[in-house]
Amino acid sequence: MNPGPVPPYRKIIHIDMDAFYASVEQRDFPEYRNKPIIVGGLPDRRGVVATASYEARKFGVRSAMSSVKAQQLCPEGIFVFPRFDAYKQVSQNIRAIFRRYTDVIEPLSLDEAYLDVTQDKLGIGSAITIAEEIRQSIKSELQLTASAGVSVNKFIAKIASDMNKPDGLTFIGPSQILTFMEQLPVEKFFGVGKVTAQKMKSMQLFTGADLKQLSETEMIRHFGKTGKFYYNMVRGIDERPVQSQRTIKSIAAEDTFEKDLELEEDMISELEKLAQKVTSRLEKHALKAKTITLKVKFSDFKQITRNFTFPQLKSDYESLFQSTCFLLSKLDFSGKKVRLLGISVSNFENETPKNDKGNNFQLSLF
Repeated sequence: MNPGPVPPYRKIIHIDMDAFYASVEQRDFPEYRNKPIIVGGLPDRRGVVATASYEARKFGVRSAMSSVKAQQLCPEGIFVFPRFDAYKQVSQNIRAIFRRYTDVIEPLSLDEAYLDVTQDKLGIGSAITIAEEIRQSIKSELQLTASAGVSVNKFIAKIASDMNKPDGLTFIGPSQILTFMEQLPVEKFFGVGKVTAQKMKSMQLFTGADLKQLSETEMIRHFGKTGKFYYNMVRGIDERPVQSQRTIKSIAAEDTFEKDLELEEDMISELEKLAQKVTSRLEKHALKAKTITLKVKFSDFKQITRNFTFPQLKSDYESLFQSTCFLLSKLDFSGKKVRLLGISVSNFENETPKNDKGNNFQLSLF
């Protein structure tokens, strides 16, 4: 049994900008500094929060929250419509700083990325030193702050970057990994969503140490094919390479309900939440889509999908929500209960067909 990561170790950095959109707004407009800034759609248009400044986060405002809810939590919040062209330009500037040290860069969105500095361009050798130099360059050249996580793989580096926010750096070295993973709450594990976390807790599995008591066979039996992934992850094993190109084919959100839904009004209420999440993710990636798909799984586990293609690219909440409600209205729910609903969007702008049929697309986020 592999006890954990083994040498030779990779040197992975995860850089995560601090409240990126809001910080750019506060940098560019002095009147916003030290104010609770909420970037996203306006409350009277049923918008969604893309990000919030730390001043607004103190009131509980979070990304993917409805703007109406954000306004209730933070009545003094200043709502700012996103300026994606500005954010994209700043992202390009950030990536230029990354490229001083490595070309092995995997963007996750406009405001975060993985870097593999196992072999860095400048021969520095220390991933900690490189991460600190990158943070200082971002601060001095762009007047923004970033948090960094440094470790031997992507999963642990990403968790580390969130441990000392904002404007912090955390290193989790090989000797710390097993203890760190044993203490980690299950909901912090990569790929563990709300429903899976609830299932784990119902099985009295609350931390990595609890998960570690299950054999690989037991993990697969309880959690399917991802069980093997969790089995390795809890041991700090993550062999995923940093990929310079990321393929985005769709953006989705779905939820499995503790109690099956019977009323259409309850389904519409859930679609509203899902549409907010998808809108927020589109905004975070600065994408627009043409095709939206509704996914429905019934209590008997039968699953159907219905899709709709817009005549023009869309990314606004209202279009996504109304179109999924339209698709829902065309379904026959006679005598059926719904255990899962999902919304996904695809067919993004700026996509390049990968083959003659044009049904696979690749997009570089940076």
